[in-house]
Amino acid sequence: MIELINSLRFDIHFPVTDPTWIFFLVLVIILFAPVVLERLRIPHIIGMILAGVVVGEYGFNILSRDSSFELFGKVGLYYIMFLAGLEMNMEDFKSIRLKAMVLGLLAFVIPLGIGIWANLSVLGYGLMSSVLLASMYASHTLIAYPIVIRYGINRQRSVSIAVGGTAVTDTLTLLVLAVVSGMYKGDVSDYFLLRLILKVIVLSLVIVYGFPRIGRWFFRRYSDQVVQYIFVMAMVFLGAGLMQFVGMEGILGAFLAGLALNRLIPHVSPLMSHLEFVGNALFIPYFLIGVGMLINVQVMFGHLASLKVAGVMIAVALAGKWLASWLTQKIYRMRPLEREMMFGLSNAQAAATLAAVLVGYNIVLPDGGRLLNEDVLNGTILLILVTCVVSSFLTEHVAKRMATEAADPDDSPLQEHERLLIPVSNPDTLDRLMGLAMVLRDVRQNDNLVALNVINDDNDTLRQELQGKRSLERAAQLAAAANVELKTVTRFDLNIASGILHTAKECEATTIIVGLHFKSSIVDSFYGNLTESLLKATFLQVMVARFLIPVNTLRRIVVAVPPKSEFEHGFMKWITQLCRMGGELGCRVHFYAPSQTLGYIRGYVLKRHRDTRAAYSELENWDDLLLLTGQVNYDHLLVVVSARRGSISYDSSFEKLPTQISRYFNNNSIMLLYPEQKGDPNETLSFADPRGWAETQYYDRVGRWFYKWFKKNS
Repeated sequence: MIELINSLRFDIHFPVTDPTWIFFLVLVIILFAPVVLERLRIPHIIGMILAGVVVGEYGFNILSRDSSFELFGKVGLYYIMFLAGLEMNMEDFKSIRLKAMVLGLLAFVIPLGIGIWANLSVLGYGLMSSVLLASMYASHTLIAYPIVIRYGINRQRSVSIAVGGTAVTDTLTLLVLAVVSGMYKGDVSDYFLLRLILKVIVLSLVIVYGFPRIGRWFFRRYSDQVVQYIFVMAMVFLGAGLMQFVGMEGILGAFLAGLALNRLIPHVSPLMSHLEFVGNALFIPYFLIGVGMLINVQVMFGHLASLKVAGVMIAVALAGKWLASWLTQKIYRMRPLEREMMFGLSNAQAAATLAAVLVGYNIVLPDGGRLLNEDVLNGTILLILVTCVVSSFLTEHVAKRMATEAADPDDSPLQEHERLLIPVSNPDTLDRLMGLAMVLRDVRQNDNLVALNVINDDNDTLRQELQGKRSLERAAQLAAAANVELKTVTRFDLNIASGILHTAKECEATTIIVGLHFKSSIVDSFYGNLTESLLKATFLQVMVARFLIPVNTLRRIVVAVPPKSEFEHGFMKWITQLCRMGGELGCRVHFYAPSQTLGYIRGYVLKRHRDTRAAYSELENWDDLLLLTGQVNYDHLLVVVSARRGSISYDSSFEKLPTQISRYFNNNSIMLLYPEQKGDPNETLSFADPRGWAETQYYDRVGRWFYKWFKKNS
């Protein structure tokens, strides 16, 4: 019996070294630390760092900071910088890049200048030690960036300025670090700094311009989500590794990789959801716990020299970052709330600070001392703790206020009801139609996507039902992967078109998205019976789309607009959706229209969608549509705004569209868009015109003939 009891004893030694238990304990911390500290109103990030303090070697010594924390910590750090670049609104960044440059320069120069003076006069350090230590004050890490993602304000102007400023500040800090470390390694020659700057510039251009081309090539050939995720992570570490190869820290390469892949990964795509999920669930918490394990709380008791150094470091770092944010706010007349957000994001010290202090600590001087002594090392840990706490609390506080302002119904226009209906009968077009719907939808509305499968009530119902069920399951998977709510509907009907129309009425759909009909025989029509029946039987907006490449790899949207389109009831709706699509994909929307219509389009875009990358060109005669053949490339989407017979903007030349598209745009992605009209199609039926076709087209033809005849004779 005694032997049995002895055999059941647990042999536990601290710190835990078994990989299974290490990973289990880390997962427990990630799971429960935010839950417990949320009740104390402590931000999640601080909870992770404090948990690292408790379980680390300076706390209860439950875990040691082994190679797993080194590996996952570096991945988490790269993840933070990569997501910062990936989440940026590139159009907003272009408009605020000068502001970001100013903030970055001020956030580097002010702490560096104050720090060198304080290190020389107050702490009594040498010149090189003072310069390297001051560069630590200048750097910062976007520790609090996950907070702004969680509150959905990552595209606010102040956030983009802080992120862009981080890239500038950390680049300059890492240059100082590379020069100082190179001097003590004997690597510095007359042109060392010039060569380093040139290498960084060349490599940055390679990443920014080369990675998107590689990404487009890959995404067009491989649609598997796991393969795409692995590819993106490989590109992140390739950028980081190349930056380390030229003598800089990898965080800069990870940030540039995020900027480069920004337009290929829409914010509402499944891939974006996977990237955020894995990073926020595992890698970023691992990094934060690892930072906490470096903090030695004993430094606060009995080490006056370390406390003095830490006090100077904390005061200079916080004061320098606040002054930089204050000056940026005053120069550009920004709101105080934006200044607080810039300060909250830009004062946390972690990545480059740790890199600098470790480099300085490992450099041994000829007299046996170190370039940065143990007091600086201990002070750095306190600096990291204090700045991370201040950054997290301040960013959390400001983010709540910004999110509340953004959601204020008094400051935002009323949301129009929107619901997109996507029939998913063809498995070959399902993925791309769903991708189109997700970049068109209004993200502020939760239940605005409906996937429909209509089954003909015939002898082959069972086979159709099984195929339709698989299609709806695939559509639901795509929506769930992007955290988008999707309603799936299966309907039995004798006619597919009537099934779509009845479902559209029942679910109050505002737009129907269908794939372009595949012409299977010579006598088959271009649109197919289904699309023709829909256009005749409903006045809802109908989009008929054919994509030859994935939606997220489009580089431009070319929109051909006929005369008098501004008088159609759904004019503003389709402009809004195309601008929304251009924003999600980060591509330019180029409108071709007659001068009068173009004026209405430009005015509406500037008023309601100012951030859209829009271009405008005149297309005076709709017969000149073929001129666009030289403007539409393989990776562009051609949107032809058409009209139903009898509508205000209908033109007889629309009859030529099927032939023109088949002959001249067969190798392009196409969308034929029929705007919403008022009334009901049944109201236009009569004995003389049972299909509702008006005679306007013939009057237009006669009018143009008279105009040309009169002009010729005059």
